[in-house]
Amino acid sequence: MADPIDVKVAKTTPGGASSVAVLSHSDKLNKVSGFKKAALERAGFSGAVGTVATFDDGDTATVVVGLGPSGATGTELRDALRRGAAAFARSVLKHKRVAFELDGLAWLADERSEVSLDAAARAVTEGLVLGAYRFDDMRSADKIKAGLAAVTLVVGDDNAAVRAARAGVAAGAAVASAVTFARDLVNTPGGTLTAPEFADRAASRATDAGLTAEVLDLAAIKEERLGGLVAVNQGSAIEPRLVKLSYEPEGADDDTPTIALVGKGITFDSGGLSLKPAASMMDMKDDMGGAAAVIGAMSALPALGVDVRVVSFTPMTDNMVSGQAQRPGDVYTARNGTTVEVLNTDAEGRLVLGEALVLASEEEPAAIVDLATLTGACLVALGDRIAGLMSNDDAFRAQVAEAAASAGERGPPRKPRGLFPAGHRPLRVGNPDRLPPPAASTVQPLPGAPSPGLLPDRGGRDDPGDGGCSRSQPARSGPRLGRHSLGGRRVAGRIPTCDRAH
Repeated sequence: MADPIDVKVAKTTPGGASSVAVLSHSDKLNKVSGFKKAALERAGFSGAVGTVATFDDGDTATVVVGLGPSGATGTELRDALRRGAAAFARSVLKHKRVAFELDGLAWLADERSEVSLDAAARAVTEGLVLGAYRFDDMRSADKIKAGLAAVTLVVGDDNAAVRAARAGVAAGAAVASAVTFARDLVNTPGGTLTAPEFADRAASRATDAGLTAEVLDLAAIKEERLGGLVAVNQGSAIEPRLVKLSYEPEGADDDTPTIALVGKGITFDSGGLSLKPAASMMDMKDDMGGAAAVIGAMSALPALGVDVRVVSFTPMTDNMVSGQAQRPGDVYTARNGTTVEVLNTDAEGRLVLGEALVLASEEEPAAIVDLATLTGACLVALGDRIAGLMSNDDAFRAQVAEAAASAGERGPPRKPRGLFPAGHRPLRVGNPDRLPPPAASTVQPLPGAPSPGLLPDRGGRDDPGDGGCSRSQPARSGPRLGRHSLGGRRVAGRIPTCDRAH
């Protein structure tokens, strides 16, 4: 796995930088030092967020980076900085060392911007590292080219500014490192990232970060009565795993709240006996994106000093076909004693998540956030850039949505028409049109949203009629979602998961 690029802070542009980023607002193209507005416009540069124009004099390339209108503040401005930095990184991948100028930006010192220098440095660092990300693990050695290795943030001669920028860079690097780790997991083929391998990588990453890791093998999973995970794994030649990670903040006491994270870890989804079409299997190595996001987020918590307890549960298995595979109509018993009739083996995610949510509920957390590539219906409804968000608690759903927006995750672009905000729906148990009379205590809901939330929601309850968990179902969102929901702290960032998984 390639190491993320190194981001440093300096007072002046280093002599070895072969390219330098200069920031510009779309309504102030005439204020870009060293460039005339007409020259920028002839180059096709508008200053819109994430646009770049490169001017190379043969010695140094100057890249003008667009931040959009100058009136942006707060979350909007941080997102513009992050996206601009990512666009710059992608434009200089063939350079080895470059610089990104943050000095001379008077608007950062203006309280009306609502963005401090350390927050700006953090956003820029996240954008630089994620923009330069690449996955070369499966490439032939002769196809791997040396690329961007280091970026220097230039903040001017003020020592206080240097200290603030370094703090922001440290936080941004922790976030971005967690995201690139999650991206590497998602990009690794299912035949390589088996459940045991996934669990080993998760536990190693967690212990290196200072977390407590517990890994359950098949025998332990059976002992813990995780019937849904065992049922999905029946068709596989590879044993399942369940990974529990725990984070304890410094100075925690009995009044410190606990947040639980749950992530779907299906390392490859063939659909089981309810077999997917061949074309639909091509992206099914992505079906563990929820677990990857959770593990990445957990690994960033110690470095960010999150002030609440956090515990995570990530069930891991593939969903395969064999003579031992579970069959439609089979009934299994979940950890909480509920018997469940299986209707479609390609809706396996809710079976393994139901067991993880039972375990999470037993921790008596203040809230549970469940991340999963759970249903293709979400992709059909919202596209591949907007997360679906379902919850049995409106206030908490709003808090998670606010955290996602603050972290720079893509949300609905405009006010939606209809009963529910785009991407958001209440989670309600009991839909007689979709849940036929079962042969067991309950049935596995049929594919499609919001039915995927119903079985896991029941799984996290002692009584199916009472509230017990909140769940998030992202399309391309990931570890940064915990920004506000985890004690007001940012956690990590966007990963390339895919909602085509069932």
